Amino acid sequence: MTAPVFVVEHFDAGDGGRYVLDGPEGRHAVSVKRLQPGEDVILTDGAGRWADCVVLAAEGKDRLVVQLDSVSEEPQAQPRITVVQALPKGDRGELAVETMTEVGVDAVVPWQAARCITQWKGDRGLKALGKWRATAREAGKQSRRVRFPEIADAASTKQVAALLAKADFAAVLHSDFERGSAPLATAELPDRGEIVLVVGPEGGVAKDELALFEEAGARPYVLGPTVLRTSTAGTAAAALLLGRTGRWS
Repeated sequence: MTAPVFVVEHFDAGDGGRYVLDGPEGRHAVSVKRLQPGEDVILTDGAGRWADCVVLAAEGKDRLVVQLDSVSEEPQAQPRITVVQALPKGDRGELAVETMTEVGVDAVVPWQAARCITQWKGDRGLKALGKWRATAREAGKQSRRVRFPEIADAASTKQVAALLAKADFAAVLHSDFERGSAPLATAELPDRGEIVLVVGPEGGVAKDELALFEEAGARPYVLGPTVLRTSTAGTAAAALLLGRTGRWS
């Protein structure tokens, strides 16, 4: 899938398949991408519904007229991969969401872990969550996805434990070999269902958090001999899982 992707809420093949892309997306297509008649584009709602289109004309600075012949639905990939991401410092949260979206993660759950320096409270938390969601949308378009990852509301440790208890495979990235962390590369993975991966904060997962997660059925795993930043560990682990489950084959 190499054609540029544009997000629209509703579209169909009515009116002879003619569709007008306007607003911010239309402006981006006409004024930034400078698309010309005959070029291919993809329209999607970001939830798996999409259509191949051909540009018919550009009108003004923000209207792209395309020919839309049919609408398709991309099924949810299996197994589904959710990453619980502890809140990093600064803009590293957006970096984590961006790269996890690019590799193919299906959902990201922001987690207010005990050792997180960053705190999402009140309007600040809502603004930060909005940035994560906007980042997922833009990264989804850039990586030519038609099913963007869900960015959930921020979760407490108890809510994360409940999520882990429902998973078909639950893992916590934890580099303490004394606790028996196994290599994620050798873990037995399900063919279908839900994989939930927890990425801790810069200071690591606290002992009581790890105990609660283990009680919920999660095991501690390690990626390798090096220590990754919290903003990159989820992407590296997700890539490993996507390769091992066959989603990248």
